[in-house]
Amino acid sequence: MEHETASNYSLKHTFLPTLSLFTSAGTLVCCALPALFVTLGAGASLASILGVAPWLGVLSRYKFYTFAISGVLIALSGVSLWHARKAPCPSDRAQALACTRLRKINVYIYFFSVGIWCIGFFFAFVAVKIFFP
Repeated sequence: MEHETASNYSLKHTFLPTLSLFTSAGTLVCCALPALFVTLGAGASLASILGVAPWLGVLSRYKFYTFAISGVLIALSGVSLWHARKAPCPSDRAQALACTRLRKINVYIYFFSVGIWCIGFFFAFVAVKIFFP
């Protein structure tokens, strides 16, 4: 049976959590920040941001799909972390330390991603119903 090296572990088990962080940050940028700006009365700031980055309007138009895809990626990342939680680390002390450190970092990245996704979901779908009925 082959043991995983620290670099194999790094590539294999950090890709999904990192991807989930980027997709959840995308939901924050596309949908949550514009809703927050409008709620706070900073519509002019939002208009200038959309003038500089018009692709945000396209992402906002398809926010359901953006949140669905990012939610699936975050869920897959959680499943991956759950399955890897008791996977053996290499027997070399330095590699085992790196493996343990990467697992902790992955958990932090995952929960940070979940938090960002929840904030984005609130502002994109719930706050709109509360503040603009």
